[in-house]
Parts: sequence; structure tokens; C-alpha cells
Amino acid sequence: METESLVIGFRKSNRSPYVLFTDISVKAGKGELIAIIGQNGIGKSTLIKTLVRLLKPLSGKILVGGTPINDYSRTEFSRLVGYVSTEIIKVGNLTVTDMVSFGRFPYTNWLGRITNKDTEIILSALEMVGLQNLRHKNIAELSDGERQRAMIARSVAQDTEILILDEPTAFLDLPNRHDVLHLLGDLARKHSKTIIFSTHDLSLVINEADKIWMMTETGMFQGTPEDMALNNSFDRLFPHSAATFDIESGRFLFPPEFHRPLKLIGEGKVLFWTCKALERKGFLVNESDKTDIIIHAFEENGKFIWKLTKNDVVEEFNSICELLQKVDF
Repeated sequence: METESLVIGFRKSNRSPYVLFTDISVKAGKGELIAIIGQNGIGKSTLIKTLVRLLKPLSGKILVGGTPINDYSRTEFSRLVGYVSTEIIKVGNLTVTDMVSFGRFPYTNWLGRITNKDTEIILSALEMVGLQNLRHKNIAELSDGERQRAMIARSVAQDTEILILDEPTAFLDLPNRHDVLHLLGDLARKHSKTIIFSTHDLSLVINEADKIWMMTETGMFQGTPEDMALNNSFDRLFPHSAATFDIESGRFLFPPEFHRPLKLIGEGKVLFWTCKALERKGFLVNESDKTDIIIHAFEENGKFIWKLTKNDVVEEFNSICELLQKVDF
């Protein structure tokens, strides 16, 4: 799928079109997991709906396999592009298998009859997303993560080359967000599908996506997460915010108001998490030799211990919480 000089927005009767975003020229190839990111209201959902023909473009082109999407019939397009919306579906007396079977609609006859081949595809889709043991469960009884997997399974059963999702991790907790994005990545790479999704979860995008389409006030940017980090592209994402993208950690940070320097001694995970907590509190860690605060963080007999030396007085703590209460003044 690719776009050429695409302009998106809304048409209102007897009024001029409302333009939301212009000059979108991006490409999505087979086997790619592509994330659309941007500020609230920038046009991510509008772009998604335009790509799946729920909204008409104001101008420009959208091509699938080199063919404009409006040249495909409704059935032809539904065999090429699948769509998962943000809508939460809770329907009584509908099982997971029933939900997933809807994905076979473009291939059934006018009676909507499911064949043995369709059943095999449905069961395969359920297995791909790890829901084979829940196939007889009512869709309304699923957790948010399980329900999202069922929606993805429905699109997998639709057997399209392209899958487009609008904020698939919006209502999920952290482990389920990781699981869903990892699942989408596997579907893209192992089954040569093009998967495009919108999200606000930048940390997951940087770790999981093959390519990013970034919508900003100054235009659309695309590239791998690594190239965009090295080119400082992420600094354009929130131009009016104090947050900056830290290229060393891959995180967005707010500039701290540092209190004073201190020296931290340790190694491994206890050193990492202690440093993180101290920097959050505004301390300069190991950036100056002129300090009367020294912290030793270490593990002994399976327990973490922190020793604070301040003004030649030594105190010992059993948690970072206790340490921060004493060192933060």
C-alpha cells in the first residue's frame, strides 16, 4: 500500500472541505509492521479510516498493488484489506468462533454458508492468536486483551494481505499491549502481511515497529525507529512541550531541576534502578567529584542494601523508598 500526495479531512454539505492533513506520501511493504504516531487531533484515525475507504480522500491517491483503491469492488477490497476499529464489541450469545467466522464473509456465497475450508482457516486464525482454547466462550465474557485478540483473529481469517488497526492497544494493560504488538509483528514477518496501526505508545513502537509514519505540525515523516532517533525526528513530535527525546535511552524525558550532585557506587540492576530513582528526584548522579553524598547500592545474601554516607554519617536502608526519604532534602 502507498499514498501519493494524499489530503485527508472531512466533507460537509454546502461547505468547503475541512482539511486535516496534507501531502501524505508514504509506502508500506510486505512483511512490515508500521506504526502511525502523532499528537491528539493530528489526524491518525482520519488517515486510518481513509486508507480503509470509510472516508473519501479530499485529493491524492491511495494505491494497493499499484491500483487505486476505488478501482476495486467492495468484495475485492475486502479480500485485500482488513480493518480493526477501536470499538469494543460486546454482543450477547456470540462465541469467539462466531466472531472470527465473520472474517470469512467476503468468500462465502449469498447464504453466508461456512465450508470445511472456511472452518480450517477460522481454527488456524484462532491458533495464531492463542485463542484456540477459548473458541466456545462468549465474546462478552472475554478480557480486553482476549477480545482484542479475537478481533485480530477475525481479520486473520479474512486472509487479507493488508491489516489496518486503529489503536489496537488503547484499552489494554502493559503486558497485553506487549503481547498484541508482538503478535502483530509475528503476523507481519512470518506471514508476509502488511500491518499498519495507530498508537500513542511510543516506547512500544520504538521497540516493535519496522517503520514509523509520524504525523507532525510540519508534515509527515517516515523511517525506521532507529533512523528517526538518529536524525532527531522525534523532537518534532511535541514541539510545544518541554519533553525531549533522549537518544541514549530511547525515552522521552522532561528536563529535571537538579538539586545537587551525588556519587553512586554499585553494579547491575540495583545500580540501574537506584540511578533512575535518584535522577527522577533531580540529583546529578556521578557528574561531579565535589559532593558529600555517597550511596553504595549492592546485593547481599539475596537482599538489596543501600548505604548512604552524608556529612560523614553512614546509614543503611532496605529499600529505595527509605533511601529517597532520607537523601531527598
